[in-house]
Amino acid sequence: MENQINELATLIKNANHIVFFGGAGVSTESGIKDFRSENGLYNLKSKYGVPYEVILSHTYFVEHTETFFKFYREFMINTSVKPNFAHEFLAKLEKSKDLTIITQNIDGLHQKAGSKNVIELHGSIHRNYCTHCMKMYSLEDILKLDTIPLCPICKNIIKPDVVLYEEPLDEMVMVKAMLALQEADLLIVAGTSLNVYPAASFINYFYGDNIVLINKDHVSINKKITLEINDKVGEVFKAVDKILKEIN
Repeated sequence: MENQINELATLIKNANHIVFFGGAGVSTESGIKDFRSENGLYNLKSKYGVPYEVILSHTYFVEHTETFFKFYREFMINTSVKPNFAHEFLAKLEKSKDLTIITQNIDGLHQKAGSKNVIELHGSIHRNYCTHCMKMYSLEDILKLDTIPLCPICKNIIKPDVVLYEEPLDEMVMVKAMLALQEADLLIVAGTSLNVYPAASFINYFYGDNIVLINKDHVSINKKITLEINDKVGEVFKAVDKILKEIN
């Protein structure tokens, strides 16, 4: 793998605009479960009578709101987790490179590590809004409220600003992601199986020369790949960081 690490370090050093497109595998090293792996959230035995994947749908949120929030508070809110080396490496890289992070994760760990240029395709647990008056609330506000958080102003349900199944992605967020990809000359796809649409289709907007895949398992995409490394994202970036320190 040493040659692959050296090649990735060189690609990063020579790139003018980098897009990092990350999935759940970026945060697993912080202790957050992914969704579709063998030990992922969707393969756990459900305690609510329906698969966990079903609970994360708009229909379930509307029809079984109390159960949705019980699940959401237990499995989706992780206040004690910290950024891992992958998050920290990207935050440091942003200081010397034109870097855009496009993430499918909702945990906010990229921002917690210090990254500024982050596009959150699926929203964030740290933002919540009243479904009636649209007043915004923080995660801390939600944690202080009852199981079903109600707006103190109009008494309507406060919904996490996360994209559930059956819900569309935010149009402005999609446009920002597409433009970033179109302007990039290096795309690093990491910690994702590219099975979630429409997010997975976004890589079709990349017209640059080099695509790097970093994932524990092989990922198949309909694009020409420059480099694929099958390992943990954080471990790969630790090795790359050492090389970059040597060649800079």
